Order: sequence, then C-alpha cells, then structure tokens
Amino acid sequence: MALIEDKRYKKIKNAVGRAIADFGLIADGDRIAVGVSGGKDSYSLLHLLEALRKRAPVKYELVAITIDSGYPGFRADIIAEHLREHGFNHHVEKTNHYEVIAEKRRPGSSYCSICARLKRGVLYTLAQQFNCNKLALGHHLDDFVETLLLNQFFVGSLKAMAPGMLADNGVTTVIRPLVYVEERDIIPFSRENRFPVVCCCCPVCGKADLQRKRMKRLLAELEQENPHVKRSLLSALANVQPRHLLDRRLQGMTSS
Repeated sequence: MALIEDKRYKKIKNAVGRAIADFGLIADGDRIAVGVSGGKDSYSLLHLLEALRKRAPVKYELVAITIDSGYPGFRADIIAEHLREHGFNHHVEKTNHYEVIAEKRRPGSSYCSICARLKRGVLYTLAQQFNCNKLALGHHLDDFVETLLLNQFFVGSLKAMAPGMLADNGVTTVIRPLVYVEERDIIPFSRENRFPVVCCCCPVCGKADLQRKRMKRLLAELEQENPHVKRSLLSALANVQPRHLLDRRLQGMTSS
C-alpha cells in the first residue's frame, strides 16, 4: 500500500528532504538502520525515507530494526507483519530489558531513562552487525525543543539534540531527519496511512515522563500567544551567540 500523497505528505516529505540537505544526513552508499519502535514517529520516518530513497540522487539502503524489550503484551509481531507487507528489510531483536529494569530500577524512579539507554546500546550493536554506518531515529521538532527546555530547567545545561552526530561508540552516526517536522503533522499523517501503532506496554507508561509532559503543556500555553514559539526555539539552536553566554570554555571563541 502506497502512502497517501496529499498536502500533508508533501509538507512532511519536503521538510525531511530539507533536513537531509541542510545537515548532510545521507550520502551516497549509506546503509541506514532505522529504529522502528511501533510508534507513529518511527513508522513515519521509515516510510518517508523509503519514499525519498526511490527518487534520491544518491543511493542508500534501509534496514528496519525493532527492539522487543520483553514488556508484557508488546506486539512485535504486528510491527514485523507491517514491515513484511511493505517489503522492508527488517529485524526484530528480543531482549530481557524488562527483567533487567525491574530488578535494577530504584523504587519510584522511571523505567524510561534506563530503557532508552539499553535500547540505544542494542541499536548501535545491531547497526554494526547489519553493516549500517548510520542509525536513523524518529525524534521530531517537538522532541528537540522539549529536550532543550528540560535541560535548561532541570539539568542546568544548554543543549538539546543534534540532527546528525557520531555516537559514543565512535562508529555509528546517528541521524534525526524529522527535525523540521512537528508532532501535530505526524499524528494525522500516521492515522491517514493506518500505521499499526503498537503500545510499548510499559507498566508505568504515562506516569514516568512527567517533566516532558510539563514541557508539552508549557509549549501549548505559549503557542496561544505565539503560534511560532516552537520553531523559534528550534531556530535558536542554530543561532548561538557565545559572547552572551556564561560558559568560560567559550571565552576563547569570542571577541570583544
């Protein structure tokens, strides 16, 4: 089944194409592992990269990778069936992450941060196993600006995410081609194309990431006064003025 090529599809596809061009995310000969969690964002990313691949001036390959962390009720089979139906080269990796987290997690702490670290490590390993030099993740514009605010409010650090960066393993380059795409466009896009969204079935899902939800609410409130606030924050990440910051490590980069 082909994607529905309406105005929203063209808008999102153009945004992804622009991000790839602006940040040099994909090059000729790349083999890209795409993390597919079963959520709307990763499905959208995979299908959009495939649509662009068919017409791209450079040649690249995609490998869809799903991590089954062992959460009760997680339907990896639904994800695998969707990927098979659409002809994607794919792999499902079963792990015991749920058992590890349940055993190691401190009382009252979040599953999410531990789960994310474990998944990321497996994704890096699988990317190398399948000879992929890049790993594509489905973080969108909202994720970028929410992370920026979270780090400022709760960590005391001025950072967000990078559209493309070398991973800690020094081998895999992580790319985020949805950087220019807002979540409000991904939600209807996913519904229109009937992506079979699968819940992670985390036992604390909906309760663990309260701080991020607070950022979502804050941004929604600010948007009532300034509809462009999220894009303004994203633009700020590309318009850094070191002279007006307090990090003494940047002093050598500034001029009086």
